[in-house]
Amino acid sequence: MNIYVGNLPRASSEDAVRKAFEAHGQVADVKLIKDNFTGELRGFGFVEMPNKAEAIAAMQALNGADFEGRKLVVNEARPKPDRRGGGGGGFGGGRPRSW
Repeated sequence: MNIYVGNLPRASSEDAVRKAFEAHGQVADVKLIKDNFTGELRGFGFVEMPNKAEAIAAMQALNGADFEGRKLVVNEARPKPDRRGGGGGGFGGGRPRSW
């Protein structure tokens, strides 16, 4: 199960997040999201737990819990929205030009 973890301190590490979740079950992966330009953490990430019951227990235990001085926001991750389509980009899109 993929779990969203928000309100993380910018100084957090993947190891610290992993340890917090491992207290509730097996953790397959931890991915903290970083800013592309500065390399700083953006304050959120994702934890993958293969056992759904353990993942639910972790979400219930850690949502609102204090983590390095911040209250975590923990819930099931939603799929990333599809950003394709919608038109409007590129050239054209209106009436043809008359020269």
